[in-house]
Amino acid sequence: METILQALLLGVVEGLTEFLPVSSTGHLILLGDLLGFQGPPGKTFEIVIQLGAILAVCVVYWRRLTGAAVGMFTNDRDMVFVRNILIGFLPAMVVGVLAYKHIRALLDSPIVVAVALVAGGVVILVLERLNKHPRFHAVEDFPVALSVKIGLFQCIAMIPGVSRSGATIMGALLVGVDRKAAAEFSFFLAIPTMLGATVYSVYKNWADLSFDNVGLIAIGFAAAFVSALLVVRTAIALIVRHGFTPFAWYRIVFGGVMLALLLSR
Repeated sequence: METILQALLLGVVEGLTEFLPVSSTGHLILLGDLLGFQGPPGKTFEIVIQLGAILAVCVVYWRRLTGAAVGMFTNDRDMVFVRNILIGFLPAMVVGVLAYKHIRALLDSPIVVAVALVAGGVVILVLERLNKHPRFHAVEDFPVALSVKIGLFQCIAMIPGVSRSGATIMGALLVGVDRKAAAEFSFFLAIPTMLGATVYSVYKNWADLSFDNVGLIAIGFAAAFVSALLVVRTAIALIVRHGFTPFAWYRIVFGGVMLALLLSR
């Protein structure tokens, strides 16, 4: 029962943090370490439950996603929308496959996560103060080169604690995208990225998975889906209205407290 409750809690945390620039993976690693959570091998639990959060994006944006899928062969803007998501995903796919073992090693270091949370918060504070003049206001307006650049920024998030959404959103802002379009592109880019990471992780750890593991994953998946629905529906409005400074300070405080706890053991 204790393990089930831990899986439920981790699922809720995943859903609440996946689409905010605070690092969902970092939260799962640190919280899992504090709870002593013994989930499926190879961090499969942490990776697969992210699909619950991704499903929430698909539900909230289902009209736009299905419209683009149906119209990509007949409508230029739909075609560009799909193209940009796929192109933005390619850098993470290539780097993820080539650096899989090294990334897994980093995932086992809570101290790396805590340091990355603090450092990422400082970087966000600096970037928020830059005088940016957005030139792109919709995903359909991104040129190919811009999608590639944002995809490369996403690769930085393979360091646990950096935040996938944070890296893509802040990277998009740096190359001239406004806050709303940057956040939305980060949401859409998460779909193929997390799906690819899940398939690869399950493939790598298939022999070690058991029926009990699948049950824990299902609990975390459902919890992540429900909690992510709440965040996805409000995240854009929060980001457009308040920017990223509140999230930066949260990262610094949370990462600092966790680092102090880890070093005091």
